Amino acid sequence: MDDLYISKQKIIDKKKSVYAYELVFRDASNRPIGFSNSLKATSQLIINSMGSNEIHQLLGKNTRAFINVDETSLTKGILDVLDKDKFVFNILEDIKLTENVIKWIVSYKKRGFLFSLEHFDSSARMIVKFKRLFNYIDIIKMDILISELENLEKVMAKFKPTRIQLLAQNIESKEDYEDCIALGFDLFQGSYIDKPTVVKIEGRKEPTQFVILQIIRIIKDNETTEELEFFLKQQPDLSYKLIQFFNNLQKLDIHVESLTQVITLMGRNKLLRWLLVYLYSEVSINSASKTILELAIRRAESMESEAEEKNKNKAYLAGMFSMLSSIFDTNIRDLMHHVKMDRDITMLVLEKKGIFSASLKRAEFAERAYLKRQMLENFDRINSVDLVYTLEDNGIDVDKDAI
Repeated sequence: MDDLYISKQKIIDKKKSVYAYELVFRDASNRPIGFSNSLKATSQLIINSMGSNEIHQLLGKNTRAFINVDETSLTKGILDVLDKDKFVFNILEDIKLTENVIKWIVSYKKRGFLFSLEHFDSSARMIVKFKRLFNYIDIIKMDILISELENLEKVMAKFKPTRIQLLAQNIESKEDYEDCIALGFDLFQGSYIDKPTVVKIEGRKEPTQFVILQIIRIIKDNETTEELEFFLKQQPDLSYKLIQFFNNLQKLDIHVESLTQVITLMGRNKLLRWLLVYLYSEVSINSASKTILELAIRRAESMESEAEEKNKNKAYLAGMFSMLSSIFDTNIRDLMHHVKMDRDITMLVLEKKGIFSASLKRAEFAERAYLKRQMLENFDRINSVDLVYTLEDNGIDVDKDAI
């Protein structure tokens, strides 16, 4: 995961205490980048750093962050990876308020997320545009640079008796600040209050395959759904893929409201199997991982069908785990030690022994016959040099003089 550069600016309250920070995501050249386009990367870095010194330096322990959201980031169901107690969704002034966008805003609001409106210019046009949203908005960021004073005062009089907090945005001088205090604003932001500073958050160093194996271990240890959700939320790239997979299930026409909902509706066994597929197809460094995945599923299903009823799920997992060494540049013993799987599964993977060994041998025999048939049928299209290297990479010596 690449490093992330974040520009942050303080937002203070009437007591001059820090209420929150506005975050703007930037690339290595310090250019702003859209949150929709970088959602996976930025949420991955932020949440994976939740316990780190970087995030505490960035926000402080109890301080929220304002993050710009648009119609794309709101309607993809992927903001779930963010913590509702840490982030305020800042709705951009040029957002297209379709029925679908409004439906998602209402859904997030019901689940406890806070919303603010960005660059509110106090005009009649903007009041009309956002009229349907005011019941769901918590903070209006009123831009004092582009708002006419008369309109500003009218809007403030309209919202002051409500629960909505009013934030003075773009305060550039002491006079601006004093005027905004006199007008009765609740919150304050601008270059006079605090000039933006750029902070770098380092990408997660832990290999993704180990992260997934940790989740598999949590599932196998029968931890609570809350604990499983907590760990998944720390892996937003994985959460994103899981929610995407869930949304693509043809049989389910459901808007995702939480990871707990996904875990519950999928069931742990299906989640476990999906994680193993993800491990092969998304995290593998082997260019042939797609083919290996197909073989792994074929092997797992074969072993599952042969197993006793009480061991079917375990046999499937054993089959899937038995091929992991072919897709990672990692010692399989290290992987199995990390995940601490069931003894029968571990014995099969490391020693090819135990209650599933005979089933594994039959599956491997069937695979050899299958691969031999595939090779013969496609021999004219196979590069002989690639074949030699493939065989040798898998521990099969080739007599090059005989070729």
